[in-house]
Amino acid sequence: MPKNLEATIDIAASPEQVWAVVSDVKRMPEFSPQCVRMLPLGTPKAGTWVLNLNRDGKKYWPTTARIVRFEPNQAFAFRVNENRSIWSYTLEPTETGTRLIERRDVSNGTTWLSRKAIDAALGGELPFEAELVRGMQETLGKIKNAVESKA
Repeated sequence: MPKNLEATIDIAASPEQVWAVVSDVKRMPEFSPQCVRMLPLGTPKAGTWVLNLNRDGKKYWPTTARIVRFEPNQAFAFRVNENRSIWSYTLEPTETGTRLIERRDVSNGTTWLSRKAIDAALGGELPFEAELVRGMQETLGKIKNAVESKA
């Protein structure tokens, strides 16, 4: 069974500064090693559809998502339609700036097709999830660098 995943980083910048980067979904390919393109179909807000192109090495696959949470300076989340996972970014103010938390929530499970594709093409659930966590840490580090270089 797939597991919920989480990574956290502290950023020396205000929640508003972090939000400006995190909520700009078109920038996600700058940060995520798996995201090639993230294209919102309209202005990002709760309910907006998003088209995505993802990769793992030489393997590419499209997904669609819907933004399910869009709370400025607090939280941004989208649900991937193909596998029911919810990816979120939560911003928490700290004494020195902002704690940014990235999560993959699969509390309601994923689809049979998604599990079979991960087993057949991406090495199985455990190696795939380990790679996702590594990618989440890389994503957060790049977001931190982008925000702090402008702060």
